[in-house]
Amino acid sequence: MGNAIPKAADAAPAEEAAAARATRKVVIAGLGLIGGSFLKACEKAGHAAKGYHHSETPDFTGAEIVIVAMPPQAIEPWIREHCTAFPEGAVVVDVCGVKRALYDAFKSTGGEIAKLKWHFVGGHPMAGKELGGFANSTKDLFNGASMILTPYPYTGRKPLDMLESFFKSLGFARVVSTSPQHHDEMIAFTSQLCHVISSSYVREPLAAGHAGYSAGSFRDMVRVGAPDPDVWTELFMLNRDNLCEVLTRYIDRLVEFRDALGAADAAAVHAILEDGAEAKKAIMN
Repeated sequence: MGNAIPKAADAAPAEEAAAARATRKVVIAGLGLIGGSFLKACEKAGHAAKGYHHSETPDFTGAEIVIVAMPPQAIEPWIREHCTAFPEGAVVVDVCGVKRALYDAFKSTGGEIAKLKWHFVGGHPMAGKELGGFANSTKDLFNGASMILTPYPYTGRKPLDMLESFFKSLGFARVVSTSPQHHDEMIAFTSQLCHVISSSYVREPLAAGHAGYSAGSFRDMVRVGAPDPDVWTELFMLNRDNLCEVLTRYIDRLVEFRDALGAADAAAVHAILEDGAEAKKAIMN
């Protein structure tokens, strides 16, 4: 289950409204699809944002929020390289698609980070596109999306309240706080499994002749079928335990379908489809 962190009971409505209107000074490190979209969304919302490529040295002067939008293997060394330059009170948020690895990497140095007077919070915007890179970034990428945060137990409520108002100002519909473990378990199902299925689907020999025979269902299946192999290999490997579990359960259900069809068992096929219809109804309500 997710470990949601409750809001402070004594938060004044006027203070919350002021926080929602606040203009934040933001540094974004990494200008691919996600980092570029954060930069453009910040500019649209009126925040004072600066974006830097991975190889550049940012100017952190006055920064309240530092968004690290890099591949997982680059984030820890980048944060350790720049940790003494982050301003006091700044909140550093990584936005890669897995959370346990970085959480564990910094867990043992929590006291060290606390002494430096800045906060580290894991984050994951539930938004994306099939094409990456800054050229495909957009100011509206996060409209209506969820932003997931995985804070440490010692993070405290104030940085999280600030992040919630900030991310909502960029178009996010909700901000969810949970544990890194629960995040990775859920993402294995809601995101990574979808990429695995699509990647497998587009390798079907019949796919080459789809023109004239395909419609919306085909487009839905192939949309995420060509992710960046470098990025997604790393994400899959960092979450391979959870992904293997959910993939095994999915394969078992496919085998159930195949066996019922192979046995010409129409009643079994109908029962499986009924179960699926009921499951869809339950999760969509």
